[in-house]
Amino acid sequence: MGNETRNLWLSIGAGVFATFLLYSYSQEKKAEYDKKFGTTKRVIVAKEDIAEMQTIYDTMVEAVEKPADFVEPEAAITTEEVVGNVAAIPIKKGQQIVKNKLHTPGPDTGISQQVAPTKRAIAIPIDEMRAVAKLIRPGDRIDILAAVDIGKGVNQERKVQTLMQDVVVLATGVSIVNNIPRVFELDASGRNLIQTTLTGDTKYTTITVEADPKQVQDLVYILSTAPGNLFFSLRNPNDRNLPRYPASTVGSIVGNELPAAPPVVIPQAPIQVAPPAPAPSAPRTPPKRNGFRTL
Repeated sequence: MGNETRNLWLSIGAGVFATFLLYSYSQEKKAEYDKKFGTTKRVIVAKEDIAEMQTIYDTMVEAVEKPADFVEPEAAITTEEVVGNVAAIPIKKGQQIVKNKLHTPGPDTGISQQVAPTKRAIAIPIDEMRAVAKLIRPGDRIDILAAVDIGKGVNQERKVQTLMQDVVVLATGVSIVNNIPRVFELDASGRNLIQTTLTGDTKYTTITVEADPKQVQDLVYILSTAPGNLFFSLRNPNDRNLPRYPASTVGSIVGNELPAAPPVVIPQAPIQVAPPAPAPSAPRTPPKRNGFRTL
């Protein structure tokens, strides 16, 4: 029993001693490295080639340790400084991401890189009544409803149909998804710049949405005929339910279809039918007498 306990303590001591030696070696190497290259600093580098005017996503960059003497001026040190911005120049894999080589998304950078493949961007005119009092913001998701008139004359009927659901809003006016919500404008004197926040901006008159080509075609048809017949409802960003709704009409709103008008019966005079003409009688044959006809 005593030998086993002694061996256990010897093993523990040997392990602690080995750990101490390893730590001492690593510290010695770190000191040697620091003496040769200086202290290290955390920077953000590209994990892949990034093209000019391409939006940068978190999967495209990573944080690494670089010798402080080799860190470029204005190099980004957190992913938050990089993600969502646009590359002003091509960035090669492994290169440091320098903040003055990035653009903030805005009218100058456009939104083409933020449009999903196979999708299209289209701007739609809006007003407060049709667009949730202009409370829609870039990045929101909305449903688009259309009010259309079907038929002509007395047979014309208005129907309201949910045209598109869970539609991504790419921009409201010139405020774009991932854009810093501010704009710089000249003051009344025209000499000084003033900063205006776009967080509560309601001056915009259009929203730009993402849709597939067929939906864009349908929207253009309605916009070219009755742009005021498009309405927008705001969704919860986590709601992905896409039920199909029947069109709303006067009949569906009041609970039943309007009864059809009774048929109009026009009285007519009885038709007089002439009696059939009598059949012609057969000619009479004079009787014979003594083998001779009597004239």
